[in-house]
Amino acid sequence: MDTIIDFLNTIFWGYVLIYGLLAVGIYFTFRLKLIQVIHFPEMLRSLFRANDTDKSGITPFQALCTSLASRVGTGNIAGVAVALYLGGSGSIFWMWVVATLGMATAFAESTLAQLYKVKDDEGRYRGGPAFYISKGLKAPWAGAVFSVCLILSFGLVFNAVQANSIADAMEGAFGLPKLGTGVVVAACAGVIIFGGIATIARTAELVVPFMAGAYVLFALYAVVTNITEVPAMLYHIVASAFGLDAAAGGVAGSVMLAMMNGVKRGLFSNEAGMGSAPNIAAVATPDPHHPVSQGFVQSLGVFVDTIVICTATALVILLADVLVPGNGVTGTQLTQAAMEVHIGSAGRYFVAIAIFFFAFTSIIGNYSYAENALVFLGHGHVAGIAVLRVALLAMVIWGAMESVGTVFNTADAAMGLMASINLIAIVLLSGLVVRLTRDYLDQRRAGKEPVFLASAMPDLKDSIDTEIWSRR
Repeated sequence: MDTIIDFLNTIFWGYVLIYGLLAVGIYFTFRLKLIQVIHFPEMLRSLFRANDTDKSGITPFQALCTSLASRVGTGNIAGVAVALYLGGSGSIFWMWVVATLGMATAFAESTLAQLYKVKDDEGRYRGGPAFYISKGLKAPWAGAVFSVCLILSFGLVFNAVQANSIADAMEGAFGLPKLGTGVVVAACAGVIIFGGIATIARTAELVVPFMAGAYVLFALYAVVTNITEVPAMLYHIVASAFGLDAAAGGVAGSVMLAMMNGVKRGLFSNEAGMGSAPNIAAVATPDPHHPVSQGFVQSLGVFVDTIVICTATALVILLADVLVPGNGVTGTQLTQAAMEVHIGSAGRYFVAIAIFFFAFTSIIGNYSYAENALVFLGHGHVAGIAVLRVALLAMVIWGAMESVGTVFNTADAAMGLMASINLIAIVLLSGLVVRLTRDYLDQRRAGKEPVFLASAMPDLKDSIDTEIWSRR
């Protein structure tokens, strides 16, 4: 099994997804005519509005915060440090590039998730890639495979990984026992996830802005106190990305290292194209009442995760001048060392607390995705959801104490298959994304409030919930 799983991960993460995610990002960037750049103000306009008359879903802001809860994890702290250690400062430039491309991919998959959403037995919105794969491509079997992979990876194993990161951070900074940390984290997570997606959304709405804001403020402090060094540092990032820095060594080798590590960090952090965030995008009540509205909101999520938060970590490390290739100090240790330069010994504790919040919110955000997948599989009743919640909490406690590579590698393989299915689906449905986008922008240019009505696209009447899209 180890050999098979390692082979699958080599195929998925070494070839299919790295090049596939990049190619799809480029494809949607040009097919949607640089929508993530030209229409960036529309992302902000779609975010800070809420439809008070439709109580079936969560607000756009809650949807963004919940997706960020999952996106923003320990990778934003440790992963960026690893990219810098292995690829040098030039990796940050390529991280920006792949995030910009990923914004178009996130726009496409979340727009589709909104279009194909349904209502469950309690009148709440449900949806995600499994639904647009099943309804849009008439391939329910592929939707089922996607859902199983999502539950295995995001619903269970990745939450064990996040719990392990929390336990390590708490033990290293405060000397707390891992088992005790695991129990406390599971108890706190249980209070939230047993309240359902609405409670998760409300929690994310409160915690995520505070969490991200505090972290970015510390990065801004580092920038302000070292402002004279910033221009040279920015030049160094761009120069290193193209091998123009004399200190980079072999030009071709340094460029490839910077590119590969920056691309991987960007792709794995923002999750654009993975098929995860669309699960919560579908649950939102968009305002304007149009699928594209939520596409804009989730595109903004990629920007916040990578361009803002990952860049914050990079600036903290580079301005501290603690990056020494080959000395073995990388990951969380490197970020802690950098923070200690800026704010003293409190930096180590600040990073540990940041890891706690980043990882904890990932746990509850990941659960919201898994619940939607369970609903698609027909087990969204009380008993089925209760089993999923208990299993997740058990994995949190187990993950805090253990680190079993085979289990984590299995989850990587499952996510690789899940993402591959999603990429194929959104490319096959790309024509529909273009039609929806054109409809939205045409209405906006005409000075109208964009509204999508199912009657405007009668060819979709058998695959979407026309009742949801029949009212203004």
